[in-house]
Amino acid sequence: MSNSGRRKPPLVAEKRKSREKAKPAAKPRKSRARAPARRRGGNFLTRGIFGLLSWTWRIVWGIGWRLTAIMVLIVGAAVGYIYTTLPEASVLLDGRARGSVTLLDHESAVFAWRGDQFGGAVNAGLVSPHLRNAVIATEDRRFYLHPGIDPIGIASAVRINLSEGRGPLSGHGGSTLTQQTAKLLCLGREYVEAEWESQSAYEADCRRGSLARKAKEAVYAMAMEVKYTKEEILSIYLNRAYMGGGAYGAEAAAQRFFGKSAAQVNPAEGAMLAGLLTAPSTLAPTTNIARSQNRAATVIRLMRDQDYLSESEAAVALAAPAELSEAAERQAGGYFADWVMSSGPEFFTRDTTEDVIIRTTLDQRIQRAAEEGLNAVLDEKLREGSKAQAAVVVMSADGAVRAMVGGRQTKATGGFNRATQANRQTGSSFKPFVYATALELGYSSRDTVMDEAYCLNIAGSGQWCPGNYDNRFHGRVTLADALAQSYNIPAVKVAQSVGLDLVRKVASDFGIESDLAAGPALALGASESTLIEMTGAFAGILNGGSSVTPYGLVELKLLGENEAVMGAGGGIGERVIREEAARELTWMMSRVIEEGTGTRAKLSGREAAGKTGTTQAARDAWFLGFTADYVAGVWMGYDDNTPLTGVTGGGLPTEIWREVMLRVHDGMPATSLPMTVPQAPEPEQPAPQPQVQNRGQGNQGNQGFQREQGWQGSQTAPAPDNREGPIGNILRRLLGG
Repeated sequence: MSNSGRRKPPLVAEKRKSREKAKPAAKPRKSRARAPARRRGGNFLTRGIFGLLSWTWRIVWGIGWRLTAIMVLIVGAAVGYIYTTLPEASVLLDGRARGSVTLLDHESAVFAWRGDQFGGAVNAGLVSPHLRNAVIATEDRRFYLHPGIDPIGIASAVRINLSEGRGPLSGHGGSTLTQQTAKLLCLGREYVEAEWESQSAYEADCRRGSLARKAKEAVYAMAMEVKYTKEEILSIYLNRAYMGGGAYGAEAAAQRFFGKSAAQVNPAEGAMLAGLLTAPSTLAPTTNIARSQNRAATVIRLMRDQDYLSESEAAVALAAPAELSEAAERQAGGYFADWVMSSGPEFFTRDTTEDVIIRTTLDQRIQRAAEEGLNAVLDEKLREGSKAQAAVVVMSADGAVRAMVGGRQTKATGGFNRATQANRQTGSSFKPFVYATALELGYSSRDTVMDEAYCLNIAGSGQWCPGNYDNRFHGRVTLADALAQSYNIPAVKVAQSVGLDLVRKVASDFGIESDLAAGPALALGASESTLIEMTGAFAGILNGGSSVTPYGLVELKLLGENEAVMGAGGGIGERVIREEAARELTWMMSRVIEEGTGTRAKLSGREAAGKTGTTQAARDAWFLGFTADYVAGVWMGYDDNTPLTGVTGGGLPTEIWREVMLRVHDGMPATSLPMTVPQAPEPEQPAPQPQVQNRGQGNQGNQGFQREQGWQGSQTAPAPDNREGPIGNILRRLLGG
């Protein structure tokens, strides 16, 4: 009870006390020694450097991600915009600026191509897997993994360029297949003729490799990846890529080089086609097959390393490299194809924008015969290193050209064609037209003329005295003998007698379109002509005396059309001399081969007729002749008009003609020539003199028509104004009747 009045302490104070008791005593602060001054300064520098770096990084990051975001937005917008401009993939498959020309022989077999050949659109999924795999292995091994650009490929290309001592962007570019396709599309910029100096300038601009151009190319490629599937992009590439030899796209190249579809090529062929993409003009198998095969071997090894081919498949492909088709071996048709292309309308041949099919007169068997016959003689008989050239034309009697060789490089394309472009003096090969005129006027091959010293006074030139090749005179000879032995003086006398105007008329009507000499040297072939003109003129003799226009184009159609755009541009024309005269002239020309200057042309068991020709100083040597089936002409000479050494028309040209014709007629039955052997002359008696006036020389040389000139005809020439036919008509005009 005693404690009842004692005041208790406040409860709060007690609690505070208890808390204060529970709180542990603070530890005494240890004294630390001051750090040395050097340590204190290092911390400051470190903090400063790291602070600066941190600040810089924050600035760079802040700007960087914003710029990146802006760039992504810009690129995205550019990709989106390009995406909206891209057409459907099917529209982009054919990228040629020009059309193609496919040339067929007389049996409608393809033998040549011209222009930008496009074999038709192919789908990447339907071509041979060997071709598809070869392209991917060679051009873009990560094609199915990237979005249009390949950073790994770019880094690899930069590394290779630097290791080879070039700039990082010089040399290997690391372009993907999609980027290459974008370049083939010229980034969507189409060719507009008015905007460019030429097609070549446009194509060069499309191939520019500047940094800015590469950037545009990358954006375009990404847009393509968004718009198209990988198969569509690969299809566009396989259809548009140039693969050499005028072939655009895989189908055209497969047809051009191997004669088969792109769906049928084997590993070796697929590898060769893929190998062309690097340098199509240089690596084209028609340019250098060995180089093309070496490149294909590299592609095959790439396919093996990337598991597209097994070891055994690669070994087979390496052991049996791809070979060209027969048509490709002929280098796109050579001189004949060039001639046909030049003879057709330009808008359907050289500059066509359409795909054109041309059927021609070419006989590939005869073409081989012409090439082999020419080479057989020149390889054996021509001295090593000689620059002498030769040309051959073979045609039918209606002017259809069956073979053409325009020079010793028989497989050349785009070169100078000596069969059609070389205007050369014809020499004695012109003489048949002199005698054709005489026969048309009624003279006979049995008529005689004196081969003797003979001179003419040529106005403005003085006296001209022709001589014979052997520098001898042979007295009285028949016209047949004069032609067979190619005597010059009788030919001049006959030309003077019948009139030089008429000789020019007959030669021109037979198809010799070149300017013909005005003087008496016309009879000796002083005028120039081409081999194809001369061969066509001889075809007129074979066909019975009608003119001929040599032709090679039979029919021209547009691809897919049934109706022909144009037909043959040549053939038999108007009659020039009577058939009886042509048949007798053929007999006279057969004697050239049987016993005259062309005996080296004899074909055992087969009748033939022809004429040799050698010009002044042997600058040109000719032989032209025919059997019942074909006409062939051969010319030899130098392009610079250098005289031939030891070569005359009766020598190498005649031998070439024989070798060609033996091959042309191999296996063919012998057919008789359409000729008439004249009757033997009756016992000699005084004969009336021809009354034909010398219209070729005016009043000069009229003494040439008198008996002392040497004419002794077995019959009298009909009065000119009573003649019928082309010669009679021109005579009547000349005489005013």
